[in-house]
Amino acid sequence: MKNLHNRYASITPYTTKDASQIRELMHPRHHASKNQSLAEAIVHPGKTTTRHCHHQSEELYFILQGEGLMTLGAEQFVVKPQDTVCIPPGTAHCIKNTGDQPLHILCSCSPPYAHEDTELLV
Repeated sequence: MKNLHNRYASITPYTTKDASQIRELMHPRHHASKNQSLAEAIVHPGKTTTRHCHHQSEELYFILQGEGLMTLGAEQFVVKPQDTVCIPPGTAHCIKNTGDQPLHILCSCSPPYAHEDTELLV
């Protein structure tokens, strides 16, 4: 059986297609979750993720630390700790770290995140 439990310190971060640093906290490829993925994304000060969309996945962002400027479709708004953003499938989005510390985001995707479902919109 795949892991039902995971320790943060054991997770190796990687860079996704949108240029954010990701730690997959739970993902069906490695863990017991089946219908969703959960990851921590880190965007460093002054950096912006590449504008992109996910055609199948609905994504939820929960801001853990830092502050940023969220672009969601045609809207832009400030995000800060304890804010939650819903990103519907097919919606172009990116986030810029506007602060002086790393921006930490908890990201949940359903269906689970997949590189193949990510289209970069440059």
